Parts: sequence; C-alpha cells; structure tokens
Amino acid sequence: MLNRLRALVAAAGLVAVTAVAAPVPASAAEPVSAGFTAADDVFISQAEPAKSFATAEWMSVCGDACNGSSVGQRIALVRFQVTGLPQNVANVHATIEVTSARTTDTTVTARTVTGDWSESATTWNTRPALGGTLGSHTGFAQNATATLDVSSAVTGNGTFSFALTQADATPTVLHSSRASGDRGPRLTVTYTEAPAAGPLPFTLPSTAQLRASGKKVFAHYFTPYPVSLDNQAPANDYYARNYLNPDGESGKHAAYGGLLRDRPLGRDPLGGDWALADFETEVRQAVAAGLDGFTVDILSLTSAHWTRVQKLITAAENVDPGFSIVLMPDMNGLASAGSDAFASAMAQLAASDSVYRLGDGRLVVAPFKAEARTAAWWSDWMETMRTEHGIEVALVPCFLDFNRYRDAFAPISYGFANWGGRNPAANSSLTTNIGRAHDMGKIWMQPVSVQDERPNQGIYDEAGNTENLRLTWKGAIDGGAEWVQLTTWNDYSENTQFAPSRNAGWTYLDINAYYLTCFKLGCPQLTKDVAYVTHRVQPVAAQPSYPETKLMKLRSGSTAGRDTVEVLTMLTGSATVSVTIGGSVQTYTAPAGVSARTLPLRPGSVSASVSRGGGAVAEVSSPYAVSATPYVQDLHYRAVSSGRS
Repeated sequence: MLNRLRALVAAAGLVAVTAVAAPVPASAAEPVSAGFTAADDVFISQAEPAKSFATAEWMSVCGDACNGSSVGQRIALVRFQVTGLPQNVANVHATIEVTSARTTDTTVTARTVTGDWSESATTWNTRPALGGTLGSHTGFAQNATATLDVSSAVTGNGTFSFALTQADATPTVLHSSRASGDRGPRLTVTYTEAPAAGPLPFTLPSTAQLRASGKKVFAHYFTPYPVSLDNQAPANDYYARNYLNPDGESGKHAAYGGLLRDRPLGRDPLGGDWALADFETEVRQAVAAGLDGFTVDILSLTSAHWTRVQKLITAAENVDPGFSIVLMPDMNGLASAGSDAFASAMAQLAASDSVYRLGDGRLVVAPFKAEARTAAWWSDWMETMRTEHGIEVALVPCFLDFNRYRDAFAPISYGFANWGGRNPAANSSLTTNIGRAHDMGKIWMQPVSVQDERPNQGIYDEAGNTENLRLTWKGAIDGGAEWVQLTTWNDYSENTQFAPSRNAGWTYLDINAYYLTCFKLGCPQLTKDVAYVTHRVQPVAAQPSYPETKLMKLRSGSTAGRDTVEVLTMLTGSATVSVTIGGSVQTYTAPAGVSARTLPLRPGSVSASVSRGGGAVAEVSSPYAVSATPYVQDLHYRAVSSGRS
C-alpha cells in the first residue's frame, strides 16, 4: 500500500521521485469473455412468404425441400450489438449459442447478413441479402445448447447480423429470445488485450474489468458546451465566431477577451441528427477513457438544455447501455422549479436503463448545490417520487459547503459529495471530509479536477500544472472514496474540462486513466515510456495586447500563481530527460515509475525528449508557443503527450 501511495504523490514536488507501481490485477494476456443476448431475432419461411413471425417463441431453420415441399426453405436471422470491448482487443473468438427445442440430426450453418432487416417487418419477400458462410454445428438435442463459430465476422465493438441456414429437409427448431427461461440466442466474445502499443504507458484494463470494480468514476457533463452548437466546420463555427473571438456575440465578451479559451475538438458538418451523433461521440470518448458514466448537470426542465440531457441519455442507450448517466439537477438553474414538476421530470428521465440506479433499484440523484433547498424540502420531494412515481431515491447531495449542511442532510442521504477546490492549497488534506462521511455511514463522491480559469468572472485558480490533478486523485485513493466525479467533462467557460479539446487533446484523460486504474484496481505496471508536458502560453503577469478591461485575478486562498513548464514522466526504467524552453536546454535524470519536474517558463517553444541507452524512447513538442505579450489573457494550461501525435 505504501508503495502505491508513493507512486501517486511522487510527482507532487518540484523534484523527481521514484514511483513503485503495483502489478496489474489481471494479466494483460489473460482471456476475457463478454456475453450478449440477441438484440433482434426472427425466422422467415418461403412457404409463407408474406408472413411475419416476429412474435414466435421459436425459430425454424430448414432446407429447400423442407418436409417434402419445393418451397419450404426457412432461415433464422439474429442480430447482436457488441459494446464495451477495449480498443486493443486481440485473439477474438466469437460463438453464437442457440438452444434447441427438438432433438434432430441436422446441420445448421451461420452466414453473414449484408442487407437490412428488422425483426418486426421482415418476411421471406423482404429478406435481406446474405454473405459468406461461417461456422456450422451438427446434431441438436432438446433443451441443449449448440454453438456456431462466427469469429471471422466479429472483430470488436459493433452491430453484427447473422443468418442460420441448413440443407437438411428436417426442420431444426430453436428457441427465440421471446421464449421463457432466457433460452434465446446469445453471442459470447472471448478476447485478450494486445500489449500497450497505443498512447498510454500501460495497458488500460478492459471496460468489463473496470466496471467490475465497486468504485465508480463519473465526469460532470455541462450541457451548454456540446461538441458543436451549429454543425459548422470548426474554423467558422459558433465556438470560433462567438466564444473564442473576443469581439464575438456583438462584443458581449470584449471586456474579458472572449468567453472561452478552449473548445471541444472540432469535426466536419454531419447529416441527420448531428447533435445526437455528437453525444454518442462523447460517450465513446468517455468509455475509451475508462469512465463509468456522466453526472449530467440539469440546468432546466425546458429549453435546449433539457433536450440535450435527453439526447445524452439516448446516446448512452445507443452506444453502451452499461455507461451510466447520473442525474445531477443544478439547484442554481432550477431555483424556481416546483417540487411536483421537478419530480415528474426526474421520473421521465429515470425511465431509461442508462440512468444510474443502485443494485437495489434506487435511483441515484446527486443535486448540485443541494443546500439551495432545505433537507426538509428534499425529504418531501423524495416522498413525492415514492408515492406519485413509484421511485425510491438514493440522494447524494453535492454541496458547496459540506461541513455546514452534512448533519441536516444525513438522515435522508445515501452519500455525500462536494464541489471542491481547484488548486493544491485547497486539496492538501482531502481525507478529512471523506472520513467524516464514512463516520456518518455515507459513501463519498470525491471531486477530481485539473484547473479552473474563468475569464468572464475575472478569477482563476493556480493548478500548478498537473499538481492539482494528482493531489485530488491522491485524496480520493488515500481516503477510500467510493466514487469520483471529474469536475468537469466540458465546462469550457470555467476551463475545468477533461474532455478531448483543442488545447489539450486527450492528454488530461490519458493521465487520468492511470490514476483511475489505481483507484479501481491498483496501479498498473508501466510497459511504455511516455512524457506529458504542460505549460501556459504566457507568464501569469503578462498584459494582453487586446484592450481587456477585466483581467483574471488569483482566487483568494489559492496556491500562488507560478510560471512553470512541467514534465510528467511515466517510465519503464530510469532515463535522461532533456527539456527545451525558449531555446534553453536543461537535462535531468528521471526515475522509473511516475515522477514530475518543473522548470521555469520562458517565451518561445517547448519540447522534451527522453533517452535511454543512447536512444530516444519518447519525444514531445508542444505546438503552443509561449509569448510575453499575449493577444488576450490566457491562463489555461496547455497539455501534450509523447504518446499521441
């Protein structure tokens, strides 16, 4: 345990410290299996070419001369949706398991399906086109399972359709998904994970392994800033024209040099329901980063924000029903909402299987700034949910002032959370509140954060490069928090985002993936050398050339502002690190494991290289130049990784 904690705190100081990592809980080469029930299954009959068998509890498969008929062929169609597999799957083996309703000495063959079909409407006359043959099985026993190998058609996540056919004239009768006893078709996918060849310095455990942990990691989703606001190309979309441009929205944000300093990764215009497609992209990004779900900030029960909440939930359903959406009503935005309307709205969202519930079925509701309503108000609201909507609520209030309100809320709460600070000084002793919650018999959701700079509010926190991120994770792990909330996924107006962005790419999520794995399963073995570089694009005190009248000032009580470049290394062995800042080169020896070093910020370019045995093992160059005279005040830390180009 001591070594694991040392690995987490090693990079907190200004000098490099060796980090001893614990082994991965499960071998990266150990086979993992995932099972999927049929999303759709039906059979079609040549003898009844216009008939739908969508309600049948069986599926019949038979050859051309079935029961002596010249038009007796029957084909079963089955579709599976494979989700949750890691991106680096290897040695994939996939089998369809079917349960027979009769004993027959017949041979059934699986084939790919290349055409469209639907369970409810497909008949022989509208049957889809079929592709090549896959695996076969001969001999079926009543109520026994038979398997067909379809490995060549399943390579990872996706939707896969198969046809079951045969040449025999005796029907093979199989149970459909509508049969009692859960005897419908099932797809089992067994795989291993390839060694870390991607951007991370370790093999990220599979989604199934991460979700098997009782500890949960959610990211706070803020609906004002989806991937796109107008479905335009990023060079001229709403973000570029109005939020990043200091003269945007008719000069509304000119006093502080524009509303935002960063934005989501751009993409080309899309057809169809592009907003839903964007939410699906963000769900996939979060799953790939190892997250369990989003805590969605519910700002309104109407308007575009309400629509976005609904689309986000639909996106989770479409991409990965195991990805959870935690309802987080924002009690600033919902200050005037009546209890009955609020209850009806939460009950409406709770109808989705993607909305997070505890194992006992209770709906998790985690209101932001819960203290805006009294504990008595929340108690009455929970009773309304119970009596009017049949929903038991597990309340996890997220406080701005935990210690002031914890006692009043304890009798009605399943757990506690707070919004937390965004600087090392505020996050130096986080275990105290976690211990208080545990002493009261409550779970704790610990906020983990990167940074916080708010141009429109004229305030910023000093994050100390990645020091704040590492300290908040240390608090969650040291204190034994049950849940973590990344604050935030995408609040670009406060510059607290973890989401893939213009200024940081995937870097913060990649660093976060290491600590997330430590939190859930124990720190993983490092198998690849990676260096992460973070820096601002201006000294803290630099004055912008744009005529801003409202400059950000350091938040009271924050860590003092600093002008540093940080190199955070995750190394398989000790190595030499050379850092170039504004033409000045500094070299030091970094130990194996996780360590950090800070160096003075200078105008110019920033890069770092890691070498061992006379050869480079990691190199990274920041595309963000440092200027002593920035155009607008910009205190957002940029981040780059040697693991991603």
